Parts: sequence; structure tokens; C-alpha cells
Amino acid sequence: MSGSTLVESEVCSSTTTLTDLSPINSTTPSTSALISTTNTINSKPVARLNNEALTALLETFKHDPNLHTLPHQSDHIGIFNTLKQRINSINDDTCSPGEENSFFVCDMKELRNLYKNWKVELPRVQPHYAVKCNPQPELLKVLASLGVNFDCASKREIDTILKLGIEPHRIIYANPCKVGSHIRYAQQNGVEMTTFDNAEELHKIKKFHPSAKLFLRIATDDTTAQCRLSTKFGAHLSAIPELLQTVKDLELNLVGVSFHVGSGASDFSSLYKATRDARWVFDIAVNEFGLPPLKTLDVGGGFQLTSFQESSKVLRLSLDEFFPENCGVNIIAEPGRYFAETTLTLATHIIAKRKIDNDQAMIYINDGVYGNLNCILFDHQEPTPRILYSNNKFHYDDFNSTSAVPTPSHPYKVSIWGPTCDGLDCITKEYYMRHDLVVGDWLYFPNLGAYTSSAATPFNGFDQHVDTIIINEDL
Repeated sequence: MSGSTLVESEVCSSTTTLTDLSPINSTTPSTSALISTTNTINSKPVARLNNEALTALLETFKHDPNLHTLPHQSDHIGIFNTLKQRINSINDDTCSPGEENSFFVCDMKELRNLYKNWKVELPRVQPHYAVKCNPQPELLKVLASLGVNFDCASKREIDTILKLGIEPHRIIYANPCKVGSHIRYAQQNGVEMTTFDNAEELHKIKKFHPSAKLFLRIATDDTTAQCRLSTKFGAHLSAIPELLQTVKDLELNLVGVSFHVGSGASDFSSLYKATRDARWVFDIAVNEFGLPPLKTLDVGGGFQLTSFQESSKVLRLSLDEFFPENCGVNIIAEPGRYFAETTLTLATHIIAKRKIDNDQAMIYINDGVYGNLNCILFDHQEPTPRILYSNNKFHYDDFNSTSAVPTPSHPYKVSIWGPTCDGLDCITKEYYMRHDLVVGDWLYFPNLGAYTSSAATPFNGFDQHVDTIIINEDL
């Protein structure tokens, strides 16, 4: 064993064995089983925190006055002026078909500030932006210029990144179940990193991309997440030994472990537990199967601005315990929503109105759940409509122009519907407005950059690939 390998093993490895940490069932080992296991080198617990201690610690995070929601740093003046200029250029009576379509404003100042926040909160973690979240080309270019790398899940997403002149080594092909021809495409274009969670995938990779740098994706406890991913992806810990043996038998190049705790989680103990489980895989890969030391941990995505300080603090704590700095392991992540969500604002036009009674109406806009508001169906989002233009006045700066509940200041009850002929195309069945909206007015939806345009469809003949106006691109 070389000196460098020995040092790495002493500093970073928990040196556990299959006997120490054998999974109890077909899902994951019990927390108590993992926590009671001792480190055979240092006689220390594998995890310092049991469930009760971890829960108590996370509760202190929630009440920590220093852990506040990171502020929005959007350029509201720039966004408003851009919205106003575009709307003033449209004449409802003479415009061409589609000229009054919905449109996005993308604030690159916000994007840069989000990157700065990331580097402050998670300085050890190299982000790989999840292209599926929003593949807007200018957004991708700015992220690349900041040093962000990319998480792609298909041939088209890989192609999108490569066509921007971004080097293939900056891509991780993070889809555990890939199309064979897409694996060949990755190999032919120099994309080396990819994930797997089953033996059949390993045989495909051996056939089409035998030199690939592999990440074993493990299942996590994502029961508190709004968007759960471990129901579809991730190997349970009981399956890990067989997969490691297959890697060894096929002489493939395992370089790391990946996980994803889901999006919209309310309990970030899942990050701690997933990092602990990843540590176990790192250790047995070397100690039980004789594989070379793994070099990279991928902590996945699911990060949101509203909870980023809490989740990042839990992740820092987890990394410090199981993958301390200078232990020879690189840390990467796959954030999408964190970068895209608050960067884009959607403006929509009111195209029809049907009054139900004197203070209640059905409002129809030119975008909906088959278009850029598909996040309502697919991503569990509840977009906030605000009044942009009504009564020949702009109201962007009135952030309380609408309310989810009735108030004396919001006397007009509306339901808001998309343009298609499907009754499912409903944005909200109940909202309250400060102003009595009419056809020709405009609404806007802030924070609508994540999982919106990327999943829009042309259902019913409505073109939902709308314009995106970029501001603050050259700051």
C-alpha cells in the first residue's frame, strides 16, 4: 500500500466491515443498528448522533436566529421596467397572433447572488446544475461562466451542454437507468461520469462505455419530501454488496457514491443519514471488495432558497463527521431548483372572463398547466399570482395585490384557468384580488423558474415555448 493511500485510509475511512454494518432488511439498516456499531480502528461510533439526538439538534437549527431565510436579491426595478416595456409594446387590438403570449423575465443578478450564497454556505461542494430544471441557454451560459458544472439525464441534455462549448468533463450523466444508445453517445463525446443503481445497468455500461467513471446511487429516506425520488431510483443497502461484486467482476471503474433526498423536504435528518450510509459504502468497497478508494461523493439536489441555510448547515455537519476536509474525497451536488426558481418571473395575459356573481369571476389566462404552469401538476408547486397591469396602471410593486384568503382589501374572488379545453387546466380555484380584473389585464407569477418551461407542451395547439427576456446579463 502506498503512503498516500495509507494516510487517506487513516483520516477518512471508518473501516467498517460487512459484519459490522450488514443491512437488516431489504430496505435500509435500522438507525439503531448503524449507530451502535463501533469503528474497529478508533473504537468510536460510526455515527455520533442517534435518532433522538439528531432530531433535537435539528430542532435547535429551526429556532436559531442566525439561520434565517436567505434574502431575495432580485432586481425588482429591472424586472418591472422590462415587464412594463414589453406590455406597453403590445396593442391588443392590432397585434399579430401570439404577440401577446406569456413571457419570462430572467434576472441574472439574482442568479449570480445565488451562486455567491452557495459558495458561502457550502464552500466544499461543487455544484452540477440539473439541466432538466430549466435548460434556458443564457442561464446555462452564465452558470458555466461562474464555474458551475452540469447534471444531464439524457442525450439531448448532454447535447445542449456540449453545443454551448462546455467541456464534457464538466458533465455527470446522472440517470441510473439509461438508454443504451445514449450511453454510446456519452462515450463518443467524452462524458465519463455516470450513475447506476442495478446490475443490469452495469452490464450495459460494460458493453457501451467500459471506461466510465461510475457513481453508485443509494436509496434514501425521503418520506418527508414533496418530490420523492427513492421510490424510483437508488439501490437499497441490502443490494450494495452484490453490486460492488459485479463492479469488481466486470472490472469497471467505481469512483463514488451518489444519493438524492428528494425536493421540498421538511426533515433534513435525511441528509445526515444518507451521508452516513454513503460512508458505509465507501468503506466496504475498499475493505470488503478490494476496490480502489472512492474519490467523490455526490449529495444530489433538492435544495431550495427558502430552507437553504438549514439544509446546508445539516449537510456541513454531516460532511464534517463522515467526510472531513482533507480526507481525499471530493464533494459534488446536483442543484437545479436552488438556482432557477427565483431567477425567473412569468407574465401572463388575461384572455377571457366569466362573471359568476357581483364579486366572483372565472379568469382565463394564456398559460396554464399544460404550459409553463405545469409545475402545479408535476412539481407540487402553488404559484402565487400577482396583479401586474389593471385599470390602465401597473401594480408590480404592490406585492400584496392578491391574497390566498379573503380580506377587506381583496374583495374580488376569482378562479384562474389556463387556455386549453381541458377542465384540468386550472391554476387556482380560489384567490382574492385587490382590483376587479378585466380582459386585457396582466398577471405575473414570481419565482417560476424551476420545472416550468422545461416540461411545457403544445397540447391543444398552444405554443408554450415563450420568449425569455434576459436582464443584468453582463454584470
